[in-house]
Amino acid sequence: MTHPLSSRSSLLLLSTACLLNACTPAVPRQTTTVAAPPNRFADATLRLIGTAQDERNTAALLPYLTSPDARYREAAALALASVQDKQATTALLPLLQDPDAATRRASAYALGQTGDSTAAEPLAVQIPTAGSAVQRRYLYEALGRCATRSSLRLLWRNAAPADTSFSTGLAWGLMRAGLRGLTSEAAVARAVALLQPRQPLAARQGAAFALARTPRLDLTPYQAALTAAVADSDPVVRAAATSALGKVKSPTIAPTLIGLVRQDADYRVRVSALRAMNATTYAPVKETAWDALTQPNSQVAVTAAEFFLAHASGEPGRQFLEKATRLTDWRVRATLLAVALKLGGPEQGAIRTAIQERYTAATDPYEKGYLLKALAEDPAAYAFVEQATFAASQPLVVGSYGMEALVAMRRLPSFSETQHGAFALTLRRALRGGDVTIMGTAAEALRDPQLNLRRLLPDAGFVVEARDKLVLPRDLEAWQSLQQTIDYLQNRPATPVPVAKAATHPIDWSVVQRIPARQRVLVRTSQGDITMQLHVEDAPGSVASFVQLIEQGFYDGRTFHRVVPNFVAQGGCPRGDGSGSTDYNLRSEFGDLRYGEGAVGLASAGKDTESCQWFITHGPTPHLDGRYTIFAQVVQGLEVVPKLAIGDKILKVELIR
Repeated sequence: MTHPLSSRSSLLLLSTACLLNACTPAVPRQTTTVAAPPNRFADATLRLIGTAQDERNTAALLPYLTSPDARYREAAALALASVQDKQATTALLPLLQDPDAATRRASAYALGQTGDSTAAEPLAVQIPTAGSAVQRRYLYEALGRCATRSSLRLLWRNAAPADTSFSTGLAWGLMRAGLRGLTSEAAVARAVALLQPRQPLAARQGAAFALARTPRLDLTPYQAALTAAVADSDPVVRAAATSALGKVKSPTIAPTLIGLVRQDADYRVRVSALRAMNATTYAPVKETAWDALTQPNSQVAVTAAEFFLAHASGEPGRQFLEKATRLTDWRVRATLLAVALKLGGPEQGAIRTAIQERYTAATDPYEKGYLLKALAEDPAAYAFVEQATFAASQPLVVGSYGMEALVAMRRLPSFSETQHGAFALTLRRALRGGDVTIMGTAAEALRDPQLNLRRLLPDAGFVVEARDKLVLPRDLEAWQSLQQTIDYLQNRPATPVPVAKAATHPIDWSVVQRIPARQRVLVRTSQGDITMQLHVEDAPGSVASFVQLIEQGFYDGRTFHRVVPNFVAQGGCPRGDGSGSTDYNLRSEFGDLRYGEGAVGLASAGKDTESCQWFITHGPTPHLDGRYTIFAQVVQGLEVVPKLAIGDKILKVELIR
């Protein structure tokens, strides 16, 4: 897409033209407007394929897999990647040898998305003869998604880490299998070997993510290799490898983590290092974490405060109170106040009073919510938190945080048994109050077997009454929570989630067709401007909905309600607490896209439940690939994204050229 000249450049060119043509009579010039390139859905057949995908109609898609037109074969395969129907496996397998490279990649991606174990061997057979490194990686990733414990070895049957032509594919195959909890000593050893500097960058990234994201690993035997990996030249590798250091169960890892927090230039590595610190390393690392509380990067400071909340012990709460009062970032301060109250000591009451006074004085609803979360560390604050939660005419956000705080308080071992009856009455009040977030949180507590509330509230009648007041699909998350509680109280099997069908909100192809292939969106925030390019050709339904909401001014004035350091900044909720939605749901569109830095995805409560909330990633988050719709990419203002904090405003969103 061509860009208009800036006003300054235009003036310079005008001045030059005047000098060159000072003696030449002015001649009127004709101007032409270059039309934005249309997207691919000008093709009626591609719209039919898109509709069949949206309707989850496998039978309608299968004939296109044998179309003489490669565009339709590829489109149908990618559509089946969103449908995720194992009934399509047999029809997709022949396309692994399709003459068209894009179709071969699409078929491998679709097979991986189905997760069909019967596809593992056919995928592995294709790896040695793959025509390119790109195709080999697609095959490996699909194999990692389809492998079982018995077929995991297929990943390295054809290659060793020493063969760099296979390294990238193998690393990402190990990563995809690891996300599913599939690993072995041989797999871990190969991933560690793939971290070596001589390996290609993409291989090192995949291996680092494999070690970081595979659950329940003990990487203590590989400590030396991992320590070498954190010196990688690429910050993505360093950040992921640093996360893996948290799986080293030895305090000897502490000096490495300290060095990363103090010296690494990339904030994402520093965040990962703080998260890798744990109770076994608390004594040697706490001074470093203490200093990190005042780092200029708020994400690092927040993570340091969360480290203390998770691991501090045996220290007086007073010192954390004193530190908190000197901090200016309200989220860091509130988290440290929670640490102070959790540790308590002789001045427990004074700490609680200080937090309550700060709550009363605070004006930001998110700060007030975090202060209620801090008070959740002390059951003596129950009455204060309950009153704040149900206070009239307050922002919805405050009530949402307050209900979470009450439930967290009930889970404390120090919560007195004499208060159990009062808590049961609070839950009943919450479920009858009509606020969807409070209702959902209360219902979740009611079915928690550890809280054993069935004896106090055995009758599901009032929960059924509350559920029947909800409106679907707008209140889907609350409906899910209440229905699960009803099933729990009535000892019934889980009720299927009522996912909205395509017929309730079909893709508006007239809207899709008027969106250029590289349409851009300007998001003006209180931290600066962000420009995103929409992926209308990969996620037409999602983009059409987003564009229509922009044109209605839906996002103007909303907030970023959720910010997780080195993960995402999320906004667009009409309630401001993450529970809001439109009155319709979208179907998931799992295009062949990856969550790199600045990817923009739709939040959901499960497949095919997307609506209006969206998030931007701080860095690569490959564990989200193929699970959450990617509908845009940040192309300008990437430096603004890590500055976004909870409560920052989405001032205006507009379509631009």
